Amino acid sequence: MTDLHTEDDRGISPLVALYSILGFWLFYALLVSLRALVMDFGAQDELAARRAIVTVIGIVATWVLYLVLRQFDDRKVSTRVIMAFSFAAPFAIAMAAANFYVFNLYDPVNLFADQRYVKAGYEAYVSQPDFALKQIAEDAISRYFFLSAWAGLYLALSYASAAGHIERRAARLERAAQQAELRSLRYQVNPHFLFNTLNSLSSLVMRNRADEAEQMILSLSNFYRASLTDDPLEDVPLSEEVQLQKLYLDIEAVRFPDRLRTIIDIPAHVMNCCVPGLILQPIVENAIKYGVSRTARPVTIAIFAREEDDMLKVSVRDDGDALPVEHDHGNGIGLANVRDRLAARFGANGRINARSLEGGGFLVELTLPIVRRRC
Repeated sequence: MTDLHTEDDRGISPLVALYSILGFWLFYALLVSLRALVMDFGAQDELAARRAIVTVIGIVATWVLYLVLRQFDDRKVSTRVIMAFSFAAPFAIAMAAANFYVFNLYDPVNLFADQRYVKAGYEAYVSQPDFALKQIAEDAISRYFFLSAWAGLYLALSYASAAGHIERRAARLERAAQQAELRSLRYQVNPHFLFNTLNSLSSLVMRNRADEAEQMILSLSNFYRASLTDDPLEDVPLSEEVQLQKLYLDIEAVRFPDRLRTIIDIPAHVMNCCVPGLILQPIVENAIKYGVSRTARPVTIAIFAREEDDMLKVSVRDDGDALPVEHDHGNGIGLANVRDRLAARFGANGRINARSLEGGGFLVELTLPIVRRRC
């Protein structure tokens, strides 16, 4: 059974087709009625009743034509056009024949106030050879153009509907691809971080630093408990992201108790801004790898955030020793992961700027739109 509201990839829904048919025929009935009034035809009530019958017949015939054309919705354009204009012809002839019967054969006398016209020769006039065929052919031509116009509208609506389906499907596929990319990029962070942490834990165990190893395991457990509960596609408040980095820095503080210092300077009104989960993790991890682990002196890792020009600026800076170009922070997969995640999430509005600082150290600054929804 056909659902009038159902719309598939092949064409418009039956309900839209029905509305277009009703609109065409009601417009036709209005025009013909206005013409009858302007021409001051007699028997207006009788004409209106018969005109209504013809209109209903036209609606039914056009609906059947729609059902026929719908069978070709999955064909190529040329075939659909040929079928539309071909099938319009027999339906136009059928409607013209019905119109001739209603207005010329069925009780014609009552249509004329002047009965002398009928008695003088109307019956003889309509009985002339080929009169009915000529009348039907003439009317069929005008109705063919009428049905062809509706068929053209149907094809236009059908292709517009198909284009809409394609656009919506493309949008769904694009969203799915973006979500898959975001998941993939997010999940790249955890194994990379875990690998480095396990190496550090192994080093503590080999040095018989059991208490520190135990503390690292506890911190690692807390970190993963917090990070893995988040949906990789959802943003998190900056306050939550910073808290995760504190947990990570606690883990690294076990490795570098005398060399790692941290500063977090973020205004309270910025903490409720939303950012992608674990977006700072590769940056802070790079600061540990290239800034803290490569020097014997204390190194400070600072995390800042501010609002600027309706954008959120989040920075991670370390004051480690200057590094050769080949050891620059930006050459690893960490910053590339952050760059790709920002591009996938915010497009051109998400940017990352990384540079070495004069006198040593490294600065990474993220720029992203300010989002303060419930994240």
